Amino acid sequence: MRKFFVFNRIPLSILVLALGFYIGFAVTWWIAWIFLLVGILMIAAHFLIGPMSLIQKFVEEGDMEGAKKLLDKVKKPEWLYKPVRSSFYMLQANFSTMSDNLDQAETDLKKSINAGITEKGFEGTAYLQLGSISYKKGNTKEAVEYLKKAVKLGLPDADNTATAYIQLASIAVQRREFKSAKMYYAKAKSSKPTNKQVVDQLTEMGKYMSRIPG
Repeated sequence: MRKFFVFNRIPLSILVLALGFYIGFAVTWWIAWIFLLVGILMIAAHFLIGPMSLIQKFVEEGDMEGAKKLLDKVKKPEWLYKPVRSSFYMLQANFSTMSDNLDQAETDLKKSINAGITEKGFEGTAYLQLGSISYKKGNTKEAVEYLKKAVKLGLPDADNTATAYIQLASIAVQRREFKSAKMYYAKAKSSKPTNKQVVDQLTEMGKYMSRIPG
């Protein structure tokens, strides 16, 4: 029912507005204005929110294909309400990253940040993703700037925090800045991640760090 309502806001709003005008001319405007207001709000919701209110359920259920189809229905993301627009570009960036389209992912993440991320920890996550993209593209200077900003802003959980520090440690190793590398490794370890992939990365890095003198 909710999906039907979201996907048919415009035709439903036209019906509600038509009913409002009919009641206004045939009965009284004291009642008609309620229908007119509802119709206008429905049109506003279509352009300011779109189908974004449905996407969270698809993501939680792991239906990424369904979530992507909903994203594709948004034809004018620049018209979305700022926090909703930010979420739209963040999700778009995730899909671009999954398809290894790093340039598009980077563009979408910057648009998400510019729209104004309101959820706590999500801005830090956006900068973490930007740092990871820059790292993959070989731009270590930019990667360090983004990763440092990510940990400064705060990340939503221990796994993301550890990931940021692991990447900073890896860059420091590449630059032969071993003191910094050990410091970032220690911070990654103290974050106490639980994700197996992150823990494995930390374990492998620990083996390397044990061979560094000093």
